[in-house]
Amino acid sequence: MSERPSKKQLNSLAFASQSVHAGNAIDEGSKAIRTPLVMANSYALPEDPSEVSWSGTEVPLYTRNSGVNQLKLQEKLAALEGGEDAVALASGVAALHAVAFTFLRSGDHVVVSDVTYEATWRLFAELLPEKFNIQTTFVDSSDTEALRAATQENTRLVHVETIGNPTTKVTDISAAAQVAHDVGALLSVDSTFTPPPLYRPLQDGADLVVHSLTKYINGHGDAMGGAVIGGHELISRIKADAMVDVGGVISPFNAWLITRGSITLPLRLQQHLSSAQYLAEHLEADSRVAFVAYPGLTSHPQHDLARRQFGERGYGGVLSFAVEGDPDTQNRFVANLELITSAVSLGHDESLIVHVGTSGPRVAAYPSEFQKYGHLRFAVGLEDPEDLAADLTAALDATF
Repeated sequence: MSERPSKKQLNSLAFASQSVHAGNAIDEGSKAIRTPLVMANSYALPEDPSEVSWSGTEVPLYTRNSGVNQLKLQEKLAALEGGEDAVALASGVAALHAVAFTFLRSGDHVVVSDVTYEATWRLFAELLPEKFNIQTTFVDSSDTEALRAATQENTRLVHVETIGNPTTKVTDISAAAQVAHDVGALLSVDSTFTPPPLYRPLQDGADLVVHSLTKYINGHGDAMGGAVIGGHELISRIKADAMVDVGGVISPFNAWLITRGSITLPLRLQQHLSSAQYLAEHLEADSRVAFVAYPGLTSHPQHDLARRQFGERGYGGVLSFAVEGDPDTQNRFVANLELITSAVSLGHDESLIVHVGTSGPRVAAYPSEFQKYGHLRFAVGLEDPEDLAADLTAALDATF
């Protein structure tokens, strides 16, 4: 397949142009101007295969190593995130596991934000300690000094989220990078809540960026994937260890779907961000709402940091809130919504909301209002914001 435009040219283009052209090529066989879906699991070998690396990942050989659609998706992700290379895997959790599996050994220590996605918490709190004697210290990553105090001589990895799931706590990535590098550790950043062009953690010193491609980068709620983006040397190690020989590879169809979805990322993200800001302000103004946690609100504890870190681009498409009342009241409110769908996930075209109660091992690290009311995690979609506001108001009216 011929490349169009060149990598050098892509690096000089604006983000919207990169979204369209990165990872795409004219198909040499059909002359199609879009990289086709290639469902093969094996590729033709050269006449003399004696020099072939059977674990190679740079050319299509066997789809567990890399296929056409995965390679093109990785090329696009590296361009969008400003990294040298990327590895695409079966899910966001597979991507996070790949980082830990590749870079941690028995006896190592990890520092992790005390507010994380549930699967992240279990990986570091239970699975790695119990199975591999990898110890974790959970810490408020929005407190740089606490983050520094949590490091040890054997700390090999610091892992944080740009915006914490679900409390929306914001971590100063450049400060976290300094903390990690001062002790010789890597900084990995889950930037699922803040996809490019909203934010690029590599520019602020992160070594590795993790995405659940299932969310904003795909954007249509119909494909699953994960990715790690960073420098060539680090990503090559992940490909060799966690992809080829563990096998958590993304399927060709999911890679193709996510590549297609990513083309409209900058356009979709604008709508997510502007609507989330509007709806956060709308909810905060209603006396029947107990609290709203969204970095774009001046009431948010890390609003100033978020404004500095994310600039004027926006503050994410997810907010957490609760209505006044007990868990049954939260459930009635959700049941009264008609346009907003009660379902997990985020970054979809449609708005999603999920009620989470006050129990569970992670709740102790949540702010007091989350512990009192539970919370409703609201992932704002692409509907007209006025329609979404009307749905929220009508549900409040029906609940109270």
